Amino acid sequence: MHSFLLFSPEVAAARNAGRPIVALESTIISHGMPYPQNVQTARKVEQIIRDAGAVPATIAIMDGKICIGLSDEQLETLGTAPDAIKVSRRDLAYVLSQRLLGATTVAATMICAQLAGIEVFVTGGIGGVHRGAETSFDISADLQELAQTSVAVVCAGVKSILDIGLTLEYLETHGVPVVSVGQPGFPAFFTRESGFNADFQIDSAADQASFIRTKWQLGLQGGVVVSNPVPAQSAMPKEEIDRITEQALQEAEQQGISGKKVTPFLLARIKELTEGRSLATNIALVEHNALIGARLAVALNTHAA
Repeated sequence: MHSFLLFSPEVAAARNAGRPIVALESTIISHGMPYPQNVQTARKVEQIIRDAGAVPATIAIMDGKICIGLSDEQLETLGTAPDAIKVSRRDLAYVLSQRLLGATTVAATMICAQLAGIEVFVTGGIGGVHRGAETSFDISADLQELAQTSVAVVCAGVKSILDIGLTLEYLETHGVPVVSVGQPGFPAFFTRESGFNADFQIDSAADQASFIRTKWQLGLQGGVVVSNPVPAQSAMPKEEIDRITEQALQEAEQQGISGKKVTPFLLARIKELTEGRSLATNIALVEHNALIGARLAVALNTHAA
């Protein structure tokens, strides 16, 4: 298994020294933001994690290896390559065996993080149950991964393009705890409130670490969603983003866009309709998540298993 893992020098040194490490996905670089903001954001997020006392490990599939930690050149490759494959659980073995370039989703990053012994993973937002899933069965593999892979996922909730109520119901059915930071409400990516509450509000990194460690020590496998709202000054008005999301969803349906192409299309269209403001919000929430994730990794490291 570990023959597939290739650690960057920085991550390898952190592992040897027993330092806290934070996993980062790579689809946000390849599919989530335009160039050059994608690479700039990736570097900034990594630095935020370093400044908070942890070591960043951006994960991607390159040349038949799961790369745990990327060089600047590798980040540039991911940020500019037109053919990077969006890799979830289903795709992981194929992209590795065919030695293709792959950017990891939430699900694939969780798998790779667990293989590498990393307990905390920072992303923008997790996938969820899509609107109309009662007929399309379109449910993100991220949710099933959270049910079975023991990694804490720090995110800004789920995007309002999804059915947030059904997403939370799915997580509840599979026993995945949803924690909120700084408020009882579960955030909706671009906005701080979704209209739904998280299961538990746990504000401090030490208390989050104690909760997560207790869960795993009880033998309760699976992840934890640590939902962290976008900073208030960077949030978008809920009414505006809801209206724009509806328009973008209708356009996706009219154009026959489905499956894994939906989210990149919607994010790009929402960016156009908000004249770039949604991208600024996206960057702000990822940076904030990096800080919360790094603090959690440090706390888990001192609250060792």
